[in-house]
Formats: sequence, structure tokens, C-alpha cells
Amino acid sequence: MLSRYSDPTSPVSDAPLPRLGGPTFALKDRLLRLLWSAAWNGFARWTPPQMQPLRRAVLELFGARIDRTAIVRGSARIWWPGNLKMGAHASLGPGVICYNVADIVLEDFAIVSQRAHLCTGSHDIDDPGFPLKARPIRIGKNAWVAAEAFVGPGVEIGTGAVLGARGVTFRKLGDWTVYAGNPAAAIRERRKPPG
Repeated sequence: MLSRYSDPTSPVSDAPLPRLGGPTFALKDRLLRLLWSAAWNGFARWTPPQMQPLRRAVLELFGARIDRTAIVRGSARIWWPGNLKMGAHASLGPGVICYNVADIVLEDFAIVSQRAHLCTGSHDIDDPGFPLKARPIRIGKNAWVAAEAFVGPGVEIGTGAVLGARGVTFRKLGDWTVYAGNPAAAIRERRKPPG
């Protein structure tokens, strides 16, 4: 069983700069990702919804920590499973892009809808080397990231918060609040379920 990625956010120190065509990650890390991609495409991506346990098993083989009730659609694109944690009944919908060079955590009942983009990586635009910078994303319990929304590096989405369809956020979203737009702005409070 493969362990968690050694250090996916550390750039290669003795290689040419990525801006000049050099690799961002060490050869070992690139080979592990190649193996991961082959495993997902060969054993999981094509599977029907009833084969959710197989998809979970493939993700866990590569280090993901996923509750047995969590759902990952076959068309979701996960950069590295070792940086993914999903709680009870959490869900990554069809076509979700999960660019998790840093950790992405979906707490219990967190939902990420179709074609949303969770992006933990960016670049230091003030450094001539343009190095990769990565910060984790956390999506709280009962939160919902709606269709085609974008969540940037370092964002925490609060308990019960909603980021509306095609919304964009680079900052923390408060608990039980509905956000929409680009940049996302609070539009109303969300009603809490009883109990």
C-alpha cells in the first residue's frame, strides 16, 4: 500500500525553474502520480454508481481517508488521494476538479457539486522563479459548494455555508450563510435544520 505523498508541495531544488520548462515536483512524485492516474482510470473512473466501494478502495490504496458512506463520482478528477479526507456522507460530484497539492477536507455531509473546482495551489507571482504555493481547503459539516463554483487556496467554508453556482471565493465563508457571485458575497442566512 502506498503511503501519503512524501512532500507534494516542495519544488525540485536542483532542477531548472518551472517557468523555463523544468519540473515542479521530483521524479519520484511524478511517477507516483502517474501510477495513481493509471489506477483511477483503469479501475475506478469508468465504474457505475453501484461500484462506489471499488472507487473508495482505489482512493484508500493511495492514501485517501474516506468514510465508508462518502461518495466520489467516477468522473471526479483528484490530483493526489493522500491529500483527501472525507467524512460521513460527504460527496464529490460529477466532474469535480480536486487539485489537492495540499490537504482538502470535507467534513460530514459536505457536498461539492458537479464541475466545482477545489484548488489548493497557486504560485508566488512576486518571485522570479514563480514557485508553487499550496494551502489547504476545509469544507465544514453540512456545507454545499454548488455547481461550477471555485474555491481557492487556504479557504475554509464554515458549517452549513453555501457557495452558490459559479461563485468564486478566496476567503473564509461564515457558518450558515449563503454566498454567491465573483467574488462571493453573503446574500442571506441559511436556515439551520431542527436539532
